[in-house]
Amino acid sequence: MSVDQMLLDPLIEHRGRNDPAPPNWQNISMETGVHGDGDAPRVDRLVLGPTFGEAYDRYINDPTKGWSDRTRESYVTCRKVATSVIGASTPMADISRTHIREFVEVLRLLPKNAAKRFPTLSPRQAADLMRHEKAPSLISTANANTYLTSLSTFINWSVNEELLHRNPARGLRLPDQTAKRDKRHPFSVDQLRLIFHAPLYVGCLNGERGYAIPGSEYPQNARYWVPLLALHTGMRLNEICQLDVADIESLDGIPCISVRSESLVGSRDKRLKTAASRRIVPIHRTLVELGFLAYVADQGRGQQTKLFDEIEPGPKGARSVAFSKWFTQFVRRAGACRERTCFHSFRHNFRDELRASRIDHDLAMALGGWTVGASGRNKVSENYGHGHRIRMLSDAVDGLEFADIDLSHLKR
Repeated sequence: MSVDQMLLDPLIEHRGRNDPAPPNWQNISMETGVHGDGDAPRVDRLVLGPTFGEAYDRYINDPTKGWSDRTRESYVTCRKVATSVIGASTPMADISRTHIREFVEVLRLLPKNAAKRFPTLSPRQAADLMRHEKAPSLISTANANTYLTSLSTFINWSVNEELLHRNPARGLRLPDQTAKRDKRHPFSVDQLRLIFHAPLYVGCLNGERGYAIPGSEYPQNARYWVPLLALHTGMRLNEICQLDVADIESLDGIPCISVRSESLVGSRDKRLKTAASRRIVPIHRTLVELGFLAYVADQGRGQQTKLFDEIEPGPKGARSVAFSKWFTQFVRRAGACRERTCFHSFRHNFRDELRASRIDHDLAMALGGWTVGASGRNKVSENYGHGHRIRMLSDAVDGLEFADIDLSHLKR
């Protein structure tokens, strides 16, 4: 229905000192039109509702969302960029495909570490600056699409909350020219040889600053064990770094690593990437021969809660942050640095070994914590009893030879 502005004016101009405050006029979206006979514009519709920034704040602080600190931080980061481009004061009801297209255009040219490199510029200004750079250093396409996914997830929430009728961000993604299989490579045999023949593994000055200097010390600390665990279990870096001593246990007489988000000893720093990440990984015989179980026992006798207590949590709680930075330096000093390889390459090595050993697909998925199908569940977990499942997984791990990787020099 049409709204007569005269009915609203007294609320603003003649409100007494003790009268209740009028509505938040910044949250009013008015759509105007013109009569067909050329009369003055009139108000066709009056919409009360939150602004884009207010709605985003509601979403981030929604008590029904059980987000980790890292997930919440990612949404906060996306909000900063999105409100800068779209406008925090833009009425939520007015968000359109055009706004999202503008957001995409900024993401396409957004420089890496924009907030640090250009602290006085908005994301849009920083993106405009990159248009004139000969070799601009931009965020990756995958990173840009992560921003888009975060924004689209927020808008889906807004639709469910009846703040919008539809999601104008649906289907918008930047084309990624890098094939998924080409984003990260496994370590080559030559790289693995350089890594596991570095001074840290064959004798170094010490396990701290002298890890890359040849010497007579053989420290079996986190720096020693974490790469070996990654190669022989396929576990993600943070899954290894956050392990409790209690996560190494004997199940039906088989030594295993229980990868889980809850802690048996009260730790509050454990997170898993997906529901399928929760799994049991039998410990490969090579790790046993190298003394891993003896290391675990020593940690237990020392009353340690964390298996690798020397790894400090990062600013967002993840223990993998500091270790990842150290590992990058370690690989570089070992002469094993190559393009498209990083710590995650160990996980690719593990999967390649599963294929080479012709391990059953469902068993391979269960060992690596990879999702199967749209449900994200694993058939091995559903179709077999606990004891039988452990034995099947153990037999699969025992079948992994890692024939191209000679670690005999580590057995002392």
